[in-house]
Amino acid sequence: MRALALHAQAPIESAPLRLETRPVPGPGPDEVLVRVTACGVCRTDLHVVEGDLPLVRAPIVPGHQAVGRVEGAGAAAARFTLGERVGIAWLRRTCGACPFCASGRENLCERPEFTGWHADGGFADYAVVPEAFAYRIPPLFSDAEAAPLLCAGIIGYRALERSEVRPGGRLGIYGFGSSAHVTLQVARARGCEVYVCTREASHRELARRLGAAWVGDLPDAMPAKTDGTIVFAPAGELVPLALANLARGGTLALAGIHMTPVPPLDYERHLFYERSVRSVTANTRADGEALLAEAARIPIRPETTAFPLADANRALLALKRGEFTGSAVLLTG
Repeated sequence: MRALALHAQAPIESAPLRLETRPVPGPGPDEVLVRVTACGVCRTDLHVVEGDLPLVRAPIVPGHQAVGRVEGAGAAAARFTLGERVGIAWLRRTCGACPFCASGRENLCERPEFTGWHADGGFADYAVVPEAFAYRIPPLFSDAEAAPLLCAGIIGYRALERSEVRPGGRLGIYGFGSSAHVTLQVARARGCEVYVCTREASHRELARRLGAAWVGDLPDAMPAKTDGTIVFAPAGELVPLALANLARGGTLALAGIHMTPVPPLDYERHLFYERSVRSVTANTRADGEALLAEAARIPIRPETTAFPLADANRALLALKRGEFTGSAVLLTG
């Protein structure tokens, strides 16, 4: 099979992912073997490739938004039938025994594994995944449409929940990439008024098209205080700006796995009146199931730009430069 492997972290401009030919992996006892047809390209993949996140295993195959069909199963795996379509997401395995797993907070597991970081992911023709952490894909979505829902969608969903914006409330968004363009659609379906600040003109146009009530550049002041705000951009300097624009009692959710340093905060201007700051760490499987169900009901329509599997370096470079709107997806066909 083909796989894009990272042996050493480097700027994406140097094309550090190597196209290799490897044997098809065998599933472990509780795993299924998936023939990947599409895999979303996430900023977390870029963080792994470029070194913003530590390299915990080398070589590693990135990719954690994979869609495909089950072609094999381990001796103890009986959840899916051969040929069934499934999705592979960021959260790959948890210990199931720590206090966080025992209390329904498996996203905070003390010994987790993540796809494309601890174990090879979906930038390949085949991938294996524990069957308990795979998702059934609603038939409404094509493979390419479903792929970005598996991280961009799930993390955006959790960030929206963490922001505590109620249906009909006012939501602010900073940065408008893959996750934000799904989250805006969920928020709009809940009757929320959404304000978006983002750097790229093409991203601002997409936000308008998807129903944002107001759209501006990153430094622009939003026209009204928000009940909750999500910062998707990995830019710590946006945190004081977003906090200053929160209404009393509002909540700021920080959705990224990596963020540049946050500047000092002024207590009275940024935090007083019970404003809250929350980070978003991974997701639970319940988050994934809830997002997929709500996405199908709405229905969400991800905007995707397709790249051949072999062009993973080019897709990540385009992501870094903001050269496409919505989500990039690698196709293996």
